[in-house]
Amino acid sequence: MPARKPAQKRPGGAPAAPPANPAPVRQVGHPVFAQPEPTADPTKFRVNHPSDGPAYKKIDALNKAGLIQPLPFPAPRGGVEPRLTLEQVFGGNKGAIQKITSGGQIVFHATGDCGSTRGPQTQNLVTDKMVTDFNEAIAKEVPQFCFLLGDIVYSFGEAQYYYDQFYEPYRDYPAPILAAAGNHDGMVAPDVHTASLAAFLRNFCSETFVVTPAAGGLSRTAQIQPGVFFTFEAPFVRILAIYSNALEDPGVIANKTIGNSQLDYLKAALTRVKSEKYAGALMIADHHPPYTAGSRHGWSVDLLNQIDSICDTVGVRPHAFLSGHAHNYQRFTRTRTADGTEIPYLVCGNGGHNAQPLARTGSPPRAPQIIQPAQAHTDQVVLENYDAAPGHFGYLRIVATAAQLRIEYHPASDGAGAKTPDDAVTVDLKTRKLAHFAANDHGHSAQARSLRRSGGR
Repeated sequence: MPARKPAQKRPGGAPAAPPANPAPVRQVGHPVFAQPEPTADPTKFRVNHPSDGPAYKKIDALNKAGLIQPLPFPAPRGGVEPRLTLEQVFGGNKGAIQKITSGGQIVFHATGDCGSTRGPQTQNLVTDKMVTDFNEAIAKEVPQFCFLLGDIVYSFGEAQYYYDQFYEPYRDYPAPILAAAGNHDGMVAPDVHTASLAAFLRNFCSETFVVTPAAGGLSRTAQIQPGVFFTFEAPFVRILAIYSNALEDPGVIANKTIGNSQLDYLKAALTRVKSEKYAGALMIADHHPPYTAGSRHGWSVDLLNQIDSICDTVGVRPHAFLSGHAHNYQRFTRTRTADGTEIPYLVCGNGGHNAQPLARTGSPPRAPQIIQPAQAHTDQVVLENYDAAPGHFGYLRIVATAAQLRIEYHPASDGAGAKTPDDAVTVDLKTRKLAHFAANDHGHSAQARSLRRSGGR
């Protein structure tokens, strides 16, 4: 593949917008995931990534003046509750869906803040480790897709960086990749005349299976999400993806600027869950976390209150909530005062971009610890665990069955030789309480029986 020319610089030191007439998309008509053969990790970017420091100085000044507001976004395809199924993502492959269902579980990945501006090495640590999860002796343990939790491309979601920060790092990932958009995916740099989310929509919200120019000659087709908020349905799990917009903090899903379409969506999606008596795992995924502990990014209180209000009105709550944004791993348990049910809230924002500690100075926080005590109308929130060590990057491996939802955290530093999570939480879908995971039998029990019969213990 021919090397690209370095991107032109715009005022402020960041690259210019893509040329007016980029290469045309390649019509494929069916989904393509990984490259035909694995390729070696790159050691440097193909496109120059100049510093965005001057652009951020302008943004900081606008923030201080109160001139930064959430940005409008196009309405998704599909009405009030846009939907997408794994079968559609598989190109209509019913056999693959039946195989998952008959296996009794689905496995998938999630991570956030994966785009790196400093070179491909840190992101490749994560993707290389994820790819090793496809080497399984038991078919039902193989991941079926990855769900990114925002900030796929830094710093302003530029189309010319999609090759280096998305397509190249995931070139060997042999499954579909979906995404919730993050603030950097929707942010627009000063002095750049491009629409918010333009490149994200082109590469994740295509109407058909096409290879975009951003793929740079690689094979992966653009994803066919209906928009930046949608319901994703797969065997054993349903994910409600929402867009928490382009501010650094807080996350915003509804206000006078962007309207209430996402609140209408959440109400419709949760109402359908209730009317269908859906018994599978229900998750909400966005970029800005409702809870954080000691990191640079704070709680998105209004976002959580709006979601809670709809959940209370409909009478349905998720089994778990996934976010990114804080550049580390954090896990919380929210215990509902009203009924004692427990909801894990997980932050996995160390997918490759600039891992950050929880405490800037002093001692890191002890875990577990209560960060919000229970009161008459307030739920208890406990920080259960975290990974915020310098240079630590990782991802979530999620397992859903008809009875349980298990979420594991795997640090990339463990390497290909380890398939043991550093942290995990399991939710009983019926009781909505944290539970011990019902482990799968991979054949070792039969070996043990054989040993006992032969006189071993």
